[in-house]
Amino acid sequence: MTQSQPAALGSRIPSFFKLGIGARIAALRDRTALTEEDLVALDTGTHTLKTHLADKMIENVVGVFGLPMGVGLNFLIDGREVIVPLAVEEPSIVAGLSGAARTARLSGGYRTEVTDPVLIGQVQVVDVPDLELARQTLLERQEEIVNLANSLHPKMVARGGGAKEIEVFHHRVPEGGSPEGPERDMLVLHLLVDTRDAMGANVVNGMCEGIASLVEAITGGKVFLRILSNLADRALVRADVRIPVQNLDMRDYAGTEVRDGIVLANDLALVDPYRATTHNKGIMNGVDAVAIATGNDFRAIEAAAHAYAARTGSYRALTRWFAADNGDLVGQIEMPMKVGTVGAPLETNPTVRLSHRLLGNPNAAQLAAVIGAVGLAQNYAALRSLATAGIQQNHMTLHARSVVSAAGVPEELFDEVVERLIESGEVKVWKAEEVARQLTRKTVVAASDAESRSSACGKVIILGEHAVVYGRSALAAPTPLTVEARVVDATEGVRLLVPRWGLEQRIAPISERPTGAAGMVATLLKQLDLDGRAMTIEAFPDVPRGMGLGSSAALAVSVIRALDRHFSLGLTDAAVNEFAFECERTAHGTPSGVDNTVATRGKLLLFQARAPGRSESIEEVELSRPLPLVVGLTGKESLTAKSVARVAESWRRSPDRYDAIFDQIEMLTNAGAEAARNGSLLELGELMNLCHGFLNALQVSTKEVEELVEVARRHGAAGAKLTGGGGGGAIVALCPDGTDQVMSGIKSAGYEAFAFDAN
Repeated sequence: MTQSQPAALGSRIPSFFKLGIGARIAALRDRTALTEEDLVALDTGTHTLKTHLADKMIENVVGVFGLPMGVGLNFLIDGREVIVPLAVEEPSIVAGLSGAARTARLSGGYRTEVTDPVLIGQVQVVDVPDLELARQTLLERQEEIVNLANSLHPKMVARGGGAKEIEVFHHRVPEGGSPEGPERDMLVLHLLVDTRDAMGANVVNGMCEGIASLVEAITGGKVFLRILSNLADRALVRADVRIPVQNLDMRDYAGTEVRDGIVLANDLALVDPYRATTHNKGIMNGVDAVAIATGNDFRAIEAAAHAYAARTGSYRALTRWFAADNGDLVGQIEMPMKVGTVGAPLETNPTVRLSHRLLGNPNAAQLAAVIGAVGLAQNYAALRSLATAGIQQNHMTLHARSVVSAAGVPEELFDEVVERLIESGEVKVWKAEEVARQLTRKTVVAASDAESRSSACGKVIILGEHAVVYGRSALAAPTPLTVEARVVDATEGVRLLVPRWGLEQRIAPISERPTGAAGMVATLLKQLDLDGRAMTIEAFPDVPRGMGLGSSAALAVSVIRALDRHFSLGLTDAAVNEFAFECERTAHGTPSGVDNTVATRGKLLLFQARAPGRSESIEEVELSRPLPLVVGLTGKESLTAKSVARVAESWRRSPDRYDAIFDQIEMLTNAGAEAARNGSLLELGELMNLCHGFLNALQVSTKEVEELVEVARRHGAAGAKLTGGGGGGAIVALCPDGTDQVMSGIKSAGYEAFAFDAN
């Protein structure tokens, strides 16, 4: 197999699943043939099929339907690195494929063989006076028939394809399918056509139509059906893999046990059609995902695969697994694989074109090889699960996450509900809802745990983002989401553990210039004169990371309080706030101070930062009625430092222009604080909408933010706007008539949300 543009840095991307979507897309830049436009399209979602294009593809179009698109990593196929696009909704398939490919690459990956891409066209002939004479004459005049077929598609012939030969079969069938009825004789001519890189259905159908008159003249009969067959048993892919037994070792299972279990499970599928059906369905989980992503007819591929599995008269597995003489596990697959890489159906859908570039723009044979290898990899992943811990246990976590999401569980309870759902063994939506209700009612934690942890809240900015960095006012509220932290003595060094964020790292001394959370903690330890102490700092965040909700400030404040408690430092709230501000400076460059101040005080504040000609002002806002708020999460990380830097660059180029915008935002903020005090929620909502317009003008909004704002307003929010630094993150919506409809609207649009009353 060859590819026009190989994956330059390989298909192995460690911890890919832990990255944010933007970071995953960036990781594909140097590994694939994706263009910069493709990368932007993936990041913004603009690659999706548009309705006006869908309207040209099928009838009665009313919209488009989406599927998650992922990538299978680690694939080494015929010595080539391949990153595989997968369009599929079922959990565990992408992870299972990537894991199988990772195991296979240790011993050289997958080897494939692809036959010529031949399709069969069928021409049915009835009422033939002399069946045997007609059959023999058709075969004798094969060249004439093939030449006529090729004259209809000279471009296909010029590409090395076209009609190659014919076959003729005599069938005797009972009329109407009744065994007791009279029998009918017919001839069926098979026209074998090499369609090269095209899927070829239209070409073959056109050739069958074109030769019908000649077939009638030769046979003296009447041509009826003229159509291709989807049983593409002349276009086969074969793939094999060899895995040394030591590479099969798992926790609690020796490699020989895994090997023998896989062989035993496959043996059952070779003799039992009930098991073979499920076995082959698992293969098609991977095959169909690639076929859909690349715009191929997955229904035709499915039909051919199942018919081929029954070619001996008994339905059986498409794969064979056995132990080699040296003990290695060997896997083989053979199945029909007629796919295309050119043609109008593939060129209409922009996501399909993107998928082909992701694969390196393969031809049809190369794509068939990839899909064959994916089918074998998916089969290995399923059989290994069955042979070891069981398929249900391996699926359980991913399935539980889907169920908890369907139950609408808030972000702050999500992971805990998943864990409890798995423990219960009742992975159902109703059970997830019940667990969430129990956790919501549970307001008191165990005394020993409460005493060992310190806490700080996240924040939502109601009015004043970005302007607050330039000394203007911001109205900000604490959220019920918190970060808890505790400090535990250790024998050496400093470690930071944040399990929910997948963070576990050594904290290097400040002299080594650590960055990110490690840099923040190193700075803090230096300032508190604790950099020589050994400890483990554990943090337990409910605040989602990178959503503009003050997660870094809440982390800083909770860690400072935990250090204060553990080492009896005697810090005042003012000192905690000041140290947290320095941590924010390390994380974001030029913070306003509003995040750490809200995290420290836990109050609704009208905040004004220090700036030239302006002194810091912090005022607690007393409300006459609570503010019912909904926070919608885009799922796209907000890089606050980047957004702040971009606005700063614009301000440096045109300070007067941007100062005027910041003054307008401050005017809205001060008016909003007064409206909040008076309980004038409709007025506050209007001011939020106006403020969002200014933030959009500052170019810190995104497509996802705009969609969430529109959804919130459409479902009854008096005001809705970006909150935080922008570039992704979250929105905040004010809901005087209650939060239920806005929450429902946001979740129906495919986003997460949570509601609370600010007071």
